[in-house]
Order: sequence, then C-alpha cells, then structure tokens
Amino acid sequence: MHKVYGSASEALDGLLRDDMLIAAGGFGLCGIPELLIDAIVESGVKGLTVASNNAGVDGFGLGKLLDTRQIKKMMSSYVGENAEFMRQYLSGELELEFNPQGTLAERMRAGGAGIPGFYTKTGVGTVIAEGKDVKVFNGEEYIMEEGIFADISIVKAWKADETGNAVFRKTARNFNPPAAMCGKICIMEVEEIVPTGSLDPDHIHLPGIYVHRLIQGEHEKRIEQRTVRQKEA
Repeated sequence: MHKVYGSASEALDGLLRDDMLIAAGGFGLCGIPELLIDAIVESGVKGLTVASNNAGVDGFGLGKLLDTRQIKKMMSSYVGENAEFMRQYLSGELELEFNPQGTLAERMRAGGAGIPGFYTKTGVGTVIAEGKDVKVFNGEEYIMEEGIFADISIVKAWKADETGNAVFRKTARNFNPPAAMCGKICIMEVEEIVPTGSLDPDHIHLPGIYVHRLIQGEHEKRIEQRTVRQKEA
C-alpha cells in the first residue's frame, strides 16, 4: 500500500467534508501538524469538530481554523494561550466540550483500541460528571467516558519510514500517538521519511498500521512562549 504523498493537500484529497470530527495531535505548539492544518484551512471545509488538547495560539496552528470560523466545536482540556478561542467560547460562537487532560488522551486511545467507553474517577463530583453514567466500584464512584472515534486524525512525527512506522521527538510525542490511533484514517506529516527497515523496531513509538497517508515537509515549529533571562554583564 502506497502511503507517501507529495503534499498536505494531496494527502487530504478526498477525505475532507463539512461537519466531520478531526482528532489533532500536539500540545500548544509542540508537535502540531501545521502543514495539514494549513491545507484544511485552504480547503474551506466548515462545521468541524476538533478533538485536541487545545487550539494553539492566535493565528497559528488550530488558531488559523478558529480565525476562519471553520471549527464549530472543540473537545479540549483547556483554552491555553488562544485569545480568539476564549472570545468565541465566551460569546457563544464556539461550542466547547471540556475534558480533563488525561481523560481526553484516554478517550483517544480507547477509540483507537476499539473501546466505546470506560470508567474513571477523574471528574467525579464536578461539572465534568453532569449527565454521565455513574457506577460504584469497591465503594467509590466512577463516571463513564466515551472513546473518541474520529473521521480522520492529523498528527506530526519526527521520523517515519515509508510504511508509516514513526518516531516522535521528546515532548512532541504528547497527544500524537493516541490521536493517530483514534482516526478512521490517519494522515501524518514528518520532518524526515527514511527507508523501510532503517528504524530500530524497539524505538518506534507508533506502528505504521495506524498510518494511512504520509508527507514530508519543512516546519516552522514556532515557540509558544519564548522566555529568556537577561544577559549577564
């Protein structure tokens, strides 16, 4: 099966439609699939629901899709550094489904494993539990969370071979593996595609079985908050 495509728009061709659910990897601006996000912006699809830890920053990453009003709902753990995300949510322009961070990651992983739901203590006794099934195990309450089954997932890795076996670099690993797993079709962008068989099997973070389409590209990798100390005299 040929998985390598020439560009982000080519890799997304035939997959995008209005009102679909997209799972996106990354945390803030770390490990985000910026090339695929740009291609989605250019496609003009709208009414999207996006499952992602947050939405990047104003004017970059998923923030671009908020600027163009292509997202109708976010499934996230926090608003982060995106002022437009906050504005749209508070004004009622954007629907937001808050998830505890670990719950969101597990919902993605569960979807990838074919698990429709699971019980967790996280959120018990808070607004997170409202309207959810509650069961008692060993005398303690747990709430049920549903697995996420996305129409497509978009993720970014450091290296991959031509079959999609992927390695993520340091903290850029974050939400990318579970996001990749939960999409019916996973599109992955990488900094480098290497020959099949050149990656140490023990170092692969995501097996290629989860990856359907693959691109290589140049990435800006912008820093979300650049913090430096004053130069000493």
